[in-house]
Amino acid sequence: MSKGVTLAIVGAGSRGAESYAPRALKSDVKVRFTAVAEPRPAWRERAITNFDIPRENAFTTWEDLVDRPQLADGVIIATQDHMHAAPAQALMRKGYHVLLEKPMAPTEAECRAIVDTRRETGRILAVCHVMRYSSHARMVKRVLDEGLIGDITCIQHVEPVGYYHIAHSYVRGNWRREDESSPMLLAKSCHDLDILRYWIDKPCRRVSSFGTLGHFRAENRPAGAADRCLDCPAEVESGCPYSAAKIYLRDRRNNHGWPNNVLGLDTSPSGIATSLRNGPYGRCVYACDNDVVDRQVVNMEFDGGVVVSFTMAGCTAPGGRETWIMGTRGQLRSDARRILEHTDFLTDKSVDIGVSEKGDALLATGHAGDEQLVLDFVRAIADDDPSLLISSPEVSLESHLIAFAAERSRRSGTVEAIIP
Repeated sequence: MSKGVTLAIVGAGSRGAESYAPRALKSDVKVRFTAVAEPRPAWRERAITNFDIPRENAFTTWEDLVDRPQLADGVIIATQDHMHAAPAQALMRKGYHVLLEKPMAPTEAECRAIVDTRRETGRILAVCHVMRYSSHARMVKRVLDEGLIGDITCIQHVEPVGYYHIAHSYVRGNWRREDESSPMLLAKSCHDLDILRYWIDKPCRRVSSFGTLGHFRAENRPAGAADRCLDCPAEVESGCPYSAAKIYLRDRRNNHGWPNNVLGLDTSPSGIATSLRNGPYGRCVYACDNDVVDRQVVNMEFDGGVVVSFTMAGCTAPGGRETWIMGTRGQLRSDARRILEHTDFLTDKSVDIGVSEKGDALLATGHAGDEQLVLDFVRAIADDDPSLLISSPEVSLESHLIAFAAERSRRSGTVEAIIP
């Protein structure tokens, strides 16, 4: 029987302490949380209480955790993008197995260094490409491996980010600026690049890309709009779909989950109003300091001649990804409901293939695989068997290399080769 597993948390925010950590406790392996590193006092205190962490093992920084003797078998690293590389490498060298939030890091050099450190230390490293772990993704993979559509020729894949999601995370929020986080494609869509690699099961060789920040700019600001939505004249605010008052107070009033829980710990209407009055999420989307793209197309060529078109669109209705996989003997189409339709060219018949996640609210966000990823990570530690994870760090790196190549192409207008 596998031994129990102890875990630490570095970054006790929405992903680390509200998504990954609670799911680890659902494992059939006994899991205990023994340490936390989080700079914000209220979030740190919440983690201490929720996970019964000894107060002497609660730290302000990840450096404080590294300075102590090893306190856990593994660690969940869910800090901001630019704060991934240093703690991941230091904690692996300290002896920790690592569950690392995506993207691995905002630069190619840092991503490669993380993978090199894993090789040097022999630690288990799981990158949180959670879409791979969803029932939907695994069903698509199974159908492809069974040869039902023959050889893959083309894929068209669309990620409709959603108008309020892009406003929340990529205009007002933590991922609005490349110098503070990473390019939009890497921050939002390395999931998608990874799942395409998973389904095709071959390396990508060439990339071209086009994209821009077209809408969330000062010149598109409505006449008379205030810098903050709560100060905006009613006749202007009521006509703006990106109004913070609309998104957080009217559409999601009394919602204590995402995205309201990112604004602060007090998710009551009065607490949200205070956050909008004083914090970044109450700003007019046309008066922010954002610079990441709000639309992008990436064209890819994989080994074997498989060609792929991926579209990231920010200004869309909320909804899940849509995919069209074309083969030599048939095709697969997946809509936002994650109903998989298989068409056979020989019989000209189409059938729907249901998935167990049908109706799961997490499908629209791509996070339906969160739980399975965390459970597999815990089991891999318990059994000392990294093969229990369905992706290796080296394969996770590949999706990041595609993103970096796409950004070079977008900026320079070139076709970029992927260098392993």
